[in-house]
Amino acid sequence: MIHKIILGTYTRRISQGIYQIQLDTATETLTNLELVTEETSPTYLTKSKEDILYSVTSREGQGGISSYDPQNTFMNAATEEGASPCYVAVDEARQLVYGANYHKGELNTYKIQPDGSLEAVASLFHKEPTGPHKNQDKAHTHYTDLAPDQRLVACDLGTDRVYTYDVTDAGEVEESAVYVAEPGTGPRHLVFHPVHKIAYLFGELDSTVTVLAYDESDGSFTQKQKVSTLPKDFDGENGGAAIRVSNDGRFLYASNRGHNSIAVFAIADDGLSVEMIQSVSTEGDFPRDFALSPDNKYVVAANQNSDNLTLYRRDNESGLLTMIQKDVFAPEAVCVYFE
Repeated sequence: MIHKIILGTYTRRISQGIYQIQLDTATETLTNLELVTEETSPTYLTKSKEDILYSVTSREGQGGISSYDPQNTFMNAATEEGASPCYVAVDEARQLVYGANYHKGELNTYKIQPDGSLEAVASLFHKEPTGPHKNQDKAHTHYTDLAPDQRLVACDLGTDRVYTYDVTDAGEVEESAVYVAEPGTGPRHLVFHPVHKIAYLFGELDSTVTVLAYDESDGSFTQKQKVSTLPKDFDGENGGAAIRVSNDGRFLYASNRGHNSIAVFAIADDGLSVEMIQSVSTEGDFPRDFALSPDNKYVVAANQNSDNLTLYRRDNESGLLTMIQKDVFAPEAVCVYFE
């Protein structure tokens, strides 16, 4: 079987934009890297059910989201003055796209037009007091995506907060709850359990996973556990990056930039606690992102600074990862998306 993977990248050194590579499960190899389209630092991307590609973009001093049709032909870019977002997500029910803008501390909403192109709707600024870490100089929205109840959740690294919003069909948002993390956590990304009303929050600045119970009555989160993603004997610089949960809800994965590893956690049956069971090298430098294949049999990690991908076989029963291919060239790759 052939899995197609789209790669988002920075274009600071050698990358030219958005790439595609194939995972051949018969040979268990990543092959056939090719440039899909030229784009300036498409650092995060996703696709809609209509096979429209939405990518972070930077154009002539403006930042926003680009849209591409199923043939990867550029349709339009919804941009505004300033830095581009760092995360993009699709809301199929409301036909919206959301962006998280780290540099501007914004949550952006865009309306999907009938042809799949985008029109900017609104921007929301986070203004709460910031955290104590040197990287918390101001609000830094890093993630925004849907909760299972279709509310919108946003993580802000700068304010140590996770915001929950109600959203109208037109894309207007109204705050419904705020979770305040421990000072210096630096909330980066969040993932929900596939069955339980539980979320797992990755703190970039303190390299931790916080287990949060989610209350659908008001969109609030309650902390249940907080654990490190690093081995006890590691004392170097590290920043948390991507976080994923297996389809069966039994295992959690989190990447460490600095330690250059993926931490593997077993999830308790009720989802309310996790325990680290493995820390595996990403065989490269600065693993900003990784993804599980749709069948969860493989994991692909992208090492930004060393320009390489690493492929792992995943054991569905134990959750453990085994490296089976490394040093696969992928320039400045920072987003891994299985089509």
